[in-house]
Order: sequence, then structure tokens, then C-alpha cells
Amino acid sequence: MKFSNKLITILGPTAVGKTKFAAQLAYHFDGEIISADSRQVYIGMDIGTGKDYEDYIINDKKIPSHLLDLVKPHCEFNLYLFTQLFKRSYKEILEKEKLPFLVGGTGMYLSSVLQKYTLQKVDFNSPRAKELATLNVDELINILQKTSHKLHNTTDLIEKERIIRAILIAEENEDEPEENLEIDHLVFGLFDEREIIKDRIKNRLKIRLKSGMIEEVEQLLSSGITHEKLNFFGLEYKFISLYLKGELNFNDMNQKLASAIIQFSKRQMTWFRKMEKDGVKINWLKNADIEKAEILISNFIS
Repeated sequence: MKFSNKLITILGPTAVGKTKFAAQLAYHFDGEIISADSRQVYIGMDIGTGKDYEDYIINDKKIPSHLLDLVKPHCEFNLYLFTQLFKRSYKEILEKEKLPFLVGGTGMYLSSVLQKYTLQKVDFNSPRAKELATLNVDELINILQKTSHKLHNTTDLIEKERIIRAILIAEENEDEPEENLEIDHLVFGLFDEREIIKDRIKNRLKIRLKSGMIEEVEQLLSSGITHEKLNFFGLEYKFISLYLKGELNFNDMNQKLASAIIQFSKRQMTWFRKMEKDGVKINWLKNADIEKAEILISNFIS
């Protein structure tokens, strides 16, 4: 194969410009993008999850993408399914002699590939799941930290349901052997000044609210998605849900949501720094230094 077992990964906090940067590189190196975003898999959740489809278009060419718009919001999607679909997409791209780019900010999804998680299918409606549901968040975090070392970092686990899922995955796969799929990694981390990221988050939120994000949430509710389920889908859906229930006015919703996203971006960076401590080499690029990335990729694939 042209690129053998190569994989370029581009990670970073929200609003740093990962997708556009990856698309430009994929255009230059004849590649395809695999999304590592836990929410962009859902059909009809476009604005709130940041599916900026125009970012995939470079010089009038649409860069092929994978793992977007896979399931309806009513359906189950989890880390196990991501790892299985990632492997399938990765092999398909290599078979076409294209260069695979893994792009996203969901820490656990990225770690599952870069740190070689091996996962079995997990029953999230099992008696064990019901038992865990009776515990409080602190008790759940304590259990998680005592289980699999690869799932210790809880900075990305905001909701109780997510922590329960992480425990079930860890317990089911505690003694599994390492992943058989051998991949040669080159990892880039995009970053910028904190104040710049804050401004981007605030400006992006204003644009999305004006572009129909509230109407998108209303459509989800009318399709049968509950307010409780919206909490699971992340910050934008959680705070707009509170606004639609009348528990927050528009200005409070806007300000609280912006602050929550800024805090989330910090937690993302904490996850990535933890990955580095665990041995993942990340080449950090400020201001999306594409020239430096192109040089490193050229050397990597030569």
C-alpha cells in the first residue's frame, strides 16, 4: 500500500480550527478524514456539534470524511462502536492508497486509537449498569479510578451516565490483550493563546445561535428526544434545553454556555497533556502552522 500503516492525527481544544487545518493537509497529501468526535456521529445534530461542512471543501474539492452522520439521536453510540468503525474506515482509506487523517477533540476516542484500547461490546442495560446507577458521582469516579489505568482521566466525564459507561467499558475489557492493528502515528496538537480561544468560542456561539441552533434543539425535542437525553449530548444541548424549559433567560443561557465551553476546552487540554505523560508524542503547532506540518508529514511518509 502507498501509505502502509500510517496515520496522521490532529487534535486540540474546541474552536482551534482542527477540521479546516486537517482538510488543507488532506488536500495536499491526497488524504481522507476520520472524525474523532463523539457527537458528530448523530444525524440531525449539525449546528450544536459543529459540523462545519464547508471546512471540508478546499479549492472546490470536497475532502472525503468518515464517521459523520452515522446514527439517529435515539440510537446508541459508544466507544466500542467508534473503535470498530475507525478500524474499518482506516483500512478502507489505506486500500484506496489515500493517507488517513484522524481529527477531533473527544479525548477518549483519540486515546482509544493512539493508546491502543482493545474493547469488547458492552451491555449498557445490564444488571451491573443498573447497580452503578444507584451510586452518586463521587462513588462512581472512585470505582473508575480503581479499574482500568487507561480510563483513569475523568476530565472528559461530565455527566453521571458517561462515568457509568466508562466503568462498564473498563470492567469488561480489563484483561484484554493489546490491539492487533499496528499503526505508525504522527500526532499534531493545535493550540493558541487562551484569550484568542475564548474570543473564538464566544464569537462562534453567537453565530451558531443566529444560525438556528435553538431551532435544531426544538426539532430534536419534537422528534421525541427528552430533555434528560439532551444533557447527555453535551453543553450546547444542555443549556439550550434549560432555556427552552424556561429555567434560563436567553442572556443567561448565552453567557453560561460560553463559560462552560471555555472550561471544557481547558479540560480537553488536560486530557491531551495526560496523553503526553502516558507516552503519546504530540507535535504542538501554534496558529495552525501548516508549513511545519507539511514538512513533518513529508518526512513521515517518505
